[in-house]
Amino acid sequence: MKQLKEFLNQAHSTYHAVALLQEKLAQAGYVALPETQQWNIAAGGKYYVVRGGSAIIAFRVPQTTPTGFIMSASHSDRPTFKIKENWELSGKYTQVATEKYGGMLIAPWLDRPLSIAGRVLVETEKGIQSRLLDIDRDLLLIPNVAVHMNRKANEGYEWNPAVDTLPLAGSADAKGKLQTLLEQAAGGKVLGHDLYLYIRQQASIWGVEEEYISSAALDDLLCAWCCTNGFIQAEENDAVNVLCVFDCEEVGSSSVQGADSTFLEDVVHRICVGLNLPKEQLLRQSFMVSADNAHAIHPNHPEHADANNAPVLGQGVVLKFNAAQRYTTDGVSGAIFRKICENADVPVQTYYNRADKPGGSTLGYISLAHISVPTADVGIAQLAMHSCYETAGVKDVDYMLRAMESCYSTTLCSDGKENWQLKTNYRQNA
Repeated sequence: MKQLKEFLNQAHSTYHAVALLQEKLAQAGYVALPETQQWNIAAGGKYYVVRGGSAIIAFRVPQTTPTGFIMSASHSDRPTFKIKENWELSGKYTQVATEKYGGMLIAPWLDRPLSIAGRVLVETEKGIQSRLLDIDRDLLLIPNVAVHMNRKANEGYEWNPAVDTLPLAGSADAKGKLQTLLEQAAGGKVLGHDLYLYIRQQASIWGVEEEYISSAALDDLLCAWCCTNGFIQAEENDAVNVLCVFDCEEVGSSSVQGADSTFLEDVVHRICVGLNLPKEQLLRQSFMVSADNAHAIHPNHPEHADANNAPVLGQGVVLKFNAAQRYTTDGVSGAIFRKICENADVPVQTYYNRADKPGGSTLGYISLAHISVPTADVGIAQLAMHSCYETAGVKDVDYMLRAMESCYSTTLCSDGKENWQLKTNYRQNA
């Protein structure tokens, strides 16, 4: 949990999250493969590919002839506010022009210290260089309107993001100084940027028995962190293990580095070409875990949950179902994932939306359009999804980590008639 908190407290943007995961993979012996160069892939090799600075795919090739692919997909982004071009607003105060990124709970963002993180494109003697930027100080705040001026504030309020959520940066005398601050931090003239707000509050473990963890971006950095660590720690199997952390899930995944891009499709193709493998045959013995958090039953509002399929914090990994396939779990993928968890002694909970609530969607059904394999939608149960500060169970982090280590230690075999065999090298009680 200490390592997880350190990751959450540094991953202030999708770019920082991927940079930290890239560093972890490199320390574990994984070698970078630039997409602009030819790849030399060998049996037993460990590699990773970064696209756009905010998405990463890592893979490990077995020493034996691969039987298929074992994959996971999570995402690095979170609902937040993105800073616009020509962002400085001047008047009696200096403010920052922003727009919403993703579907968020707005109210929790107000009256708390904020700052700015992301990437900047800087002019250098060698051309345009991409750099990470994080103003590591209390810098901005979105002030609420006093209840005296909005007597209905506690009766429900419709937020206008063009008016209500503009961050305050300083006095009228601060005009131009924030731009200077950003360029000093960037180390040069900024030609372009993808910058976002983040809250300054750090991750916290709390509760009578310290059973809960709260932080920004638990959706979906918890799953990204667990999948990455499970991927690295897994025992050898006979499959090509593939770890995917995509960007832009919160806005539909339609980007160069999203789940609805060709990123995974391109990597799988290049793996098969590099190893002279029959892609279509291998995909028929492959499996994917779409790992994105799930709604826990709310302590104050249990009526929002499906009573028989309502996950509780700390009681196991969640397997998600939806008849309209917004979650892709079916009988086959659900059975495979349950067996993977059983091999690791991990409890499994189930989630359905209440039948009169449409719910959300995630990575699985989008990635299936590019790589069509049995896919289980899973996640860690959490409260306050899409708030700027979310809550999950400490035990579930361990459960998810063990489940993914078991998943990546598994070899799948199918007879082509929907009959499956699982061979696992997972270290019981390790």
